[in-house]
Parts: sequence; structure tokens; C-alpha cells
Amino acid sequence: MKIRHRKQFAHEVATSSLNDIMFFLLLFFLIISTVTNPAVIKVPLPKSGANQSVNRSPVALVVTEDKRYYVNKQQVAFDQLESTLIKQCAGMTDPTVVVHIPYGATVQDLVSVVEIGAKNKIRMVLATEKPK
Repeated sequence: MKIRHRKQFAHEVATSSLNDIMFFLLLFFLIISTVTNPAVIKVPLPKSGANQSVNRSPVALVVTEDKRYYVNKQQVAFDQLESTLIKQCAGMTDPTVVVHIPYGATVQDLVSVVEIGAKNKIRMVLATEKPK
């Protein structure tokens, strides 16, 4: 004669604390995403539909609207720009400079910067924003 036990335990997963965990993760990533800002100097960039990313660690060149030049967040006079770029690109196999130039800058400002790169065989890449 077999005796059957009628009590079977239902297996449950406690999910009451998952709401708290998800809230804290969401809060953490929101705070971290606002803290990480790669461009310290805000410059309105021109719009472009083409997308090309640079995988190396390039040198950042920022030209502000009042024609101040920053190489890797350090202000440089225009007459010292060429020597500073050569120093920053020394030892790189494929030297790349990402140029952040404002939307309202003249073409001559861009040409004078790109000319320095062409003269010294430095690859110049123009930073743009995607159109909305």
C-alpha cells in the first residue's frame, strides 16, 4: 500500500527586491552618463549624414568661435600650433587629429588648420554631429 503525500511545495522566486535593484541601476547609469563628457569645450559642430569613427586615440584640436586653439584641452597660440601638433603626434604610426571647429567658423579657419596637417602628413578628421 502506497501512501501519497498531498503536500507539494510550489517553487517561487522572490522578486520583491528586483524593483529596488532596477531603480538603483537606472539611477546609477543616469548619473554616470551625465558625468562622462568627452568634449569639455562646447563647440557647435556642423551636421553630416556620413558616419566614420576613429578607433585610435587621436589628438583633439578644438577651435573656438573667437579663434582660440586647444590641443588636448591645452590652449595654444596659432603660431605654436604646428609645433604642438608635431610633438603630440610624435611616435604615432598613423597620426590622426580630430578637428572640432564651430559651425559658424569661416572656411579659411578650417583650411589653415588642415594645411598644417597636410604639410606634416598628419591625417585631419573633421568632427560633426548627426542631423536631427
